Amino acid sequence: MKNRTWRLLLLTVLTGVLAASCNIIRPYQRPAAPTANLYRDVTTADTTTLAHLRWQQLFTDTTLQRLISQGIARNLDLQVAYTRIQQAEAYYLQSRAALFPTLNANLGGTRSRLSEAQTFGLRSNNNTQYQLGLSSGWEVDVWGRLRSNRRASLASFLESQAGARAVQTGLVANIATYYYQLLALDQQLAITRYTVMNWDTTVQTMRALKVAARVTGAAVVQSEAQRYAAEVTLPDLRQDIREIENTLSILLALPPAAIRRGNLDNQTTVEVLQTGVPAQLLANRPDVQQAELNYRSFFELTNVARASFYPALTITGTLGQSSLALGDLVSPSYLAASIGAGLVQPIFNQRLNRTRLAVARAQQQESALNFQSTLLNAGREVSDALSLHQTALEKIQVRTYQIDALEKSVSYSQELLHYGFANYNEVITARQSLLQAQLGGTNDRLQRLQSVVNLYRSLGGGWR
Repeated sequence: MKNRTWRLLLLTVLTGVLAASCNIIRPYQRPAAPTANLYRDVTTADTTTLAHLRWQQLFTDTTLQRLISQGIARNLDLQVAYTRIQQAEAYYLQSRAALFPTLNANLGGTRSRLSEAQTFGLRSNNNTQYQLGLSSGWEVDVWGRLRSNRRASLASFLESQAGARAVQTGLVANIATYYYQLLALDQQLAITRYTVMNWDTTVQTMRALKVAARVTGAAVVQSEAQRYAAEVTLPDLRQDIREIENTLSILLALPPAAIRRGNLDNQTTVEVLQTGVPAQLLANRPDVQQAELNYRSFFELTNVARASFYPALTITGTLGQSSLALGDLVSPSYLAASIGAGLVQPIFNQRLNRTRLAVARAQQQESALNFQSTLLNAGREVSDALSLHQTALEKIQVRTYQIDALEKSVSYSQELLHYGFANYNEVITARQSLLQAQLGGTNDRLQRLQSVVNLYRSLGGGWR
């Protein structure tokens, strides 16, 4: 009857413990994700997205592909991100090991000297005690504290992986952006050089017309000044090229050097920009994943802090030899063993547990807000990239008409000046406008390429 009573009591206690532990450890729930209308003025149910393309499919320039591949293999920031993965993995493996018992081997000796009163009747008041054995301890995870800590470490490990993917996404986008900037600067440099050559022809024409008394000396010096105004921009263009080459070299973990590249006219890009639905950012964009995993880690740490208020059940055991003679340590007659269990219930520990829980809750709330901010910022970046692409297309179309008209204006004004039907100011104005339009046209094409790169990164492409 007594055994039955004890079994019922034990079952009742265990049931109560399990019920209490269910209330202590709360299951994870993703924080609120405001994905509705995340892309401004974009409503679609099509899940096809640019982010699913590998970077080799989006960037077809083989020179750019080589640079991106080299950057992924060598970039120092990416290497640092990989070391953080290794650190997080080590902590995760440690958290898993905390669920298992400890086992220690002990070998030692103790030399003691007793008082005269204690050694009454003994031969010597000096004694040496030798010990050899094993000891073990195991904390029973009744409240799920260790399991929650393991899940928090796993979230941190996955967060570090998402962080590395975010670095790679940014790296791919930065390499492509700098590459396209170099191509645009190359073209602007070529346009400016060609314009300087044309100004040389215009200056010679003005000098000949002055000799023929058709223009004044003012026309000659004005044309010379405009020629120099175009030429003086060449050093700045060359400096910009050099600085971007140096920056790109650093991304490739190389000393500053010249960068081999193609031509802006040969660059192609996707015609239709597919964004998918905003909810896909949760699966595609690494920094959004990173923010959610950060929240998940703090969510589990809150569980850990909550479980710290409850008693810890520890089981300990020892097995070994103990004797006054070193040679007796191997004798079976000196073998001893013990096993024990204990509960440690925190009562007063300088408010440590309450502080830990308060901080954990605040950190969890902070990470939830950071997740929402990251997601909203991702939507803004997608919207900005789409708008930039549309703006670039509109400018390219209009700029084509502008350049065509200005080329005719330059040709007509030069011909009219030759026959005395136009003044030199018309020629100068037409050629200045043409140069600015041609440089602007290059910027328009660069803007379009950059908008595709920005959208690709904003959607979470580049890490697959």
